Amino acid sequence: MTAEEIRATLTLCLMASYADGEKHDREREQIREVAQGLAGDAQVNLPGLYQDVLLRRVQLPEVLGRLASPESRQLAYEMAVCVCEADGHTSAKEDAFLAQVRQAWGLGGAHTTEGFDAEAQAVADAPLQAPLQTPLDASIAPATPAPHPAAADALPSTAAQRRPGSLPPAEMDRKILQASIMNGAIELLPENLSTLAIIPLQMRLVYQIGQSYGYELDRGHIKDFLATLGVGLTSQYLEQAGRKLLSGLLGKAGKGLLGGLGRQAVSSGMSFAATYALGHVANQYYAGGRTLSTDMLKDAYQHVMQDGQQLQARYLPQMQATARQLDTAKILSMVRGG
Repeated sequence: MTAEEIRATLTLCLMASYADGEKHDREREQIREVAQGLAGDAQVNLPGLYQDVLLRRVQLPEVLGRLASPESRQLAYEMAVCVCEADGHTSAKEDAFLAQVRQAWGLGGAHTTEGFDAEAQAVADAPLQAPLQTPLDASIAPATPAPHPAAADALPSTAAQRRPGSLPPAEMDRKILQASIMNGAIELLPENLSTLAIIPLQMRLVYQIGQSYGYELDRGHIKDFLATLGVGLTSQYLEQAGRKLLSGLLGKAGKGLLGGLGRQAVSSGMSFAATYALGHVANQYYAGGRTLSTDMLKDAYQHVMQDGQQLQARYLPQMQATARQLDTAKILSMVRGG
């Protein structure tokens, strides 16, 4: 894609992220931070695009007119759908926004988007109760202990507060590591649905950790917990997909796994580290009876994220080996609990 096509695609995604008009200030700030964090490409100038969208200096017909080829339109539309689905079902306003895009580009008939729309909705509706899949290459030998972050243990709790869990500590560490490797592997894949699938799998991990301490969590609680840590659902998808797009890694299956294994490290670290931190902070939170303050949770998440980022290189070979055995069909089955 040309720089102009990338700018138009990212602008469309930013417009999609605000289409429902209901973003919390916290999520708006996270989206702004994503734009700042991806500011390295001066030609694209993502912070400038963010300001254009926020201040309504750009209109949808103008953006759509910058994407002419069927391939660029299909990719941009799929990314917009995933942005709308990232935090759950699309709202009526988001549906209307996507309908405008389809109508303007004639995405119907032979170019129907119904299949992709249905698959994206299935990912967004993924059941929390389904089992978490382990890395397909059995990458962690049973005798090998999984790492455990000291930052998570620094969270205050007393023996009286601590709830008994259904998993021994070493098994919980292993469960979190396996989930982190799986999500790191999924992030290596070029398809939009693969990137979208990471969010429900992270939510499923939190659900199962809470369940292990006797808590039956619903989606609303898990979303609030993620938001407390600073993990925005829409902003997380935007960051992951944006990094792939800016690196030339996002596209159709069949064009090679991100253009070769040598380029995988460009986009694999964030999901591994975020899942690792999310799992360990959730483990301490629910084990401690949900008594930790917002500031304690945020601080612990940032510290464990740093641990996860340092571990990413160590487990990159396992992520790459797992990614080689994944495709969209397998990921959809996994997310649906199949």
